[in-house]
Amino acid sequence: MENKIDDLEDDYEALSARHVSLKRIVALFKPWRHRFLVVGILILIGAGIGIIAPFLLREIIDQALPQQDLTLLMYLVVGLVAITVGVAVINVLQTILSTKIGQAIMHELRVRLYSHLQTLSLSFFIRTRTGEIQSRIANDIGGLQSVVSNTITEMARNMTIVVTTAIAMLLLDWRLALFSFVVLPPSLWLSHYVGQKRERLTNQQQNGHADMSAIVQETLSAPGIILSRTLARGKFLTHRFEQASNKTLHLEVRAHTAGEWQWSMIEILLGALPAMTLLLGGLLIGQGLPVTIGTLVALIALQEQLLWPLENLLESGVKLRTTRALFARIFKYLDTVPEIIEPIKRQEISSSGSRGHIRFENVSYHYDAENTPNLRGLNLDIPIGSHIAVVGPTGAGKSTFGYLLARLVDPTAGRICIDGIDLREMHFEQLADVLGVVMQEPFLLNTTIAENLRFAQPEATDEELIEAAKTAQIHEHIASLPEGYQTVVGERGYRFSGGEKQRLALARTILRNPPILLLDEATSALDNVTESAISAALAQIAPDRTVISIAHRLSTVRHADRILVLKAGQLVESGTHDQLVALDGVYAELLRQGQKDRSQKDSV
Repeated sequence: MENKIDDLEDDYEALSARHVSLKRIVALFKPWRHRFLVVGILILIGAGIGIIAPFLLREIIDQALPQQDLTLLMYLVVGLVAITVGVAVINVLQTILSTKIGQAIMHELRVRLYSHLQTLSLSFFIRTRTGEIQSRIANDIGGLQSVVSNTITEMARNMTIVVTTAIAMLLLDWRLALFSFVVLPPSLWLSHYVGQKRERLTNQQQNGHADMSAIVQETLSAPGIILSRTLARGKFLTHRFEQASNKTLHLEVRAHTAGEWQWSMIEILLGALPAMTLLLGGLLIGQGLPVTIGTLVALIALQEQLLWPLENLLESGVKLRTTRALFARIFKYLDTVPEIIEPIKRQEISSSGSRGHIRFENVSYHYDAENTPNLRGLNLDIPIGSHIAVVGPTGAGKSTFGYLLARLVDPTAGRICIDGIDLREMHFEQLADVLGVVMQEPFLLNTTIAENLRFAQPEATDEELIEAAKTAQIHEHIASLPEGYQTVVGERGYRFSGGEKQRLALARTILRNPPILLLDEATSALDNVTESAISAALAQIAPDRTVISIAHRLSTVRHADRILVLKAGQLVESGTHDQLVALDGVYAELLRQGQKDRSQKDSV
């Protein structure tokens, strides 16, 4: 167990050293430097006013009270009250301003992180749990909010108070002041030790929160509940969550209590200082040295004014050390380099004439350099307005073909062109205007049907929504719902069947009206009647539109202009349905296997 903890600490040290620097953290505050300057001025004014109070107190004890000068006493008391009011007003203004600055910085950091995550490749999201990503945005940045909003300005204010108070103490009596400063070196060392210890634990603590977020996101979603109920694994999942929560509990306790005994030494040192100063002052007075009672009382008051900001300053230093772990986790994501990037120079695409000509030029792709490529040396020329089907056995590279065309991944070798332009020279918006994609498992936002459709075309009119829905053979079903197009689809569209979700996704893509349609098993959940109706509707809008269907069910591609047969990442056959049947090769074998599977299913 100890070795495992040591490994975690080594990993964290490497992580923080690689991603976090003081310069990088300070850069977050740079755009707000002018407002911070205003906060600094308010802090200086407040601290300057605050150190006047002990001097007024000395005058009350040494002058006004012994001489029974009521006029002087009244002026001094009014001065003390005015100082209290002034400091309170300045503190309120400083707190409001610093909180606004802190929240603005956190807002920009959240948006920056979210925006950067939008640019990362599909492989990043495949290997990273969604709950962990949510934890970085919510828990890690949330953990920084109080520090950035309050702690840093509190540190500046406390530092200013400590410095100005120390100067005032030296002016009152340099001997008692120097004696008071003896506690500073051990207090600073102990604070650094506690902060270093809690920093490492904070990284482990946030990892625990990420684990819990991932479990919640996976198991309390609609698919997770269906899986849990149908397999009666609710108790197991509860136990699993309990274990993760228990681990986080222990990490929370350790992160918040680590170094408590050392911190108690700081409190003892600071707490004993006034008593020891009174003893030293009494000894000095007893020896006839020029130390008045008023000076001693004023210095004790200054000590109190020194000790609480000093203790807060040390606590803030510990908090800052722990936030370094949060910055390390956030900056690690920000430093993740996107694999798919937009070109610097925008390649303009002609809007005149027909569009939709696709070329694969010696395209190869593999996920791992040591493994067999998923696609090898693929050369294709797909004319405008043609209907191409891509079929093949499991693992043939059909999905990879679709990912490459949609530029979810880039070819390892070769290039893919649309209308003569390499996909890597297109901006993402340009590609989305040219290519519409409907996946086998369509994703619907948890909002209304209308908003889901308008996600593809925000300016679409109601009439255009209805027309697209009619083409996708889903309008009549939508119209039969009590709220029609204002019906909320539910989490991941679970209020609708698989076929209905596919038709909604198809309508969404049709609404954008791209010259190329990529249908990746887009009708796999449809019955034969609906599938035929959609095929007929697509045929009506297909003139001058290139349609590429990636299919496992061969009945959906019989009427394609050309069928491409992939096997082990290579194009092994190409032709019409009749030509491939006559060839009696891979396609014919797939056809026979499909017929055999259907006959076995019918017999059951």
